[in-house]
Amino acid sequence: MSTIDIGAVLPSATEELTDPRTPGIAAAAVAVEEHGLESLWVADLVLGDGTPALEPALTLAAAASVTRRVRLGFGVLSVPPRPAPWLATQIATLQHLSANRLLLGVGIGGFPDSPLWRALGVPTKGRGRATDATLELLPPLVTGEEVRFEEADTTLRLAPAAPMPPVLVGGTEKAFDRILRVGAGWLPSQLSPADLLAAAERLRARAREQGLPRPQITLGGHLILGEGSSAREAYDTLVRQLVEEHGIPEEEAARGPMLARTPEELAELYSAYAEAGADRVIAGADNLGWEEQLDFIGRARALLPG
Repeated sequence: MSTIDIGAVLPSATEELTDPRTPGIAAAAVAVEEHGLESLWVADLVLGDGTPALEPALTLAAAASVTRRVRLGFGVLSVPPRPAPWLATQIATLQHLSANRLLLGVGIGGFPDSPLWRALGVPTKGRGRATDATLELLPPLVTGEEVRFEEADTTLRLAPAAPMPPVLVGGTEKAFDRILRVGAGWLPSQLSPADLLAAAERLRARAREQGLPRPQITLGGHLILGEGSSAREAYDTLVRQLVEEHGIPEEEAARGPMLARTPEELAELYSAYAEAGADRVIAGADNLGWEEQLDFIGRARALLPG
């Protein structure tokens, strides 16, 4: 049986944080580590779809200060609104605070018409080019090399330097070119094991053809845990959102949610993703309180090898 790492998503949205059942960020980070999970992640909601939420870099800084082992991930960071020098300082700082535990999930941003994007005045077009330009600048900036900015007629060397963390590129198969240029891996979401298997084979075949290392694959998504009316309602709501807001075909959207009635079923699902080529799964539940879902995920993780 293939091994797989399991991560959890920290509760950073306002709706979660105002729920009296939800712990604070520090307590949640400690709980993820104590449950034996490999990584914890923060979604870039405030620059994603505009959901009121905590700023992700500061949230990971808080998590870094109270943990020692668990890895810390952006899942995923919207790159275009963030100037490369500033983003590099945040990455290097998080590497120092966490003893180099950062995982840099990045994307072009799927909601450029959301309120904060518009308030920042970030162009809605050219997001891919802007992302590529920033990702090219980050490694030398983070590692302390001198970088020339021609338009500003200046050079910059940031300190203290830090190791560049692994870059995990979010998105569909359209992101494969970017992954093979700058990424250590792919961070897709909402794929069934069968859909992931076919896509993983295509990505890794291209990497072999170019003499590149095997790209790591971290799968994100939404869990629907347990059974009963809340699980059915969460499933129906999620599928409807995938179809109406993201334009995903209904048949494909119906396969996306990760369904498990018991921790044993969730462990079987994790194993299926491992066999399909995933190195890591990160997902939160849509229908349980945060601590309840973490316990469910932790129990499933304990059933896996490794």
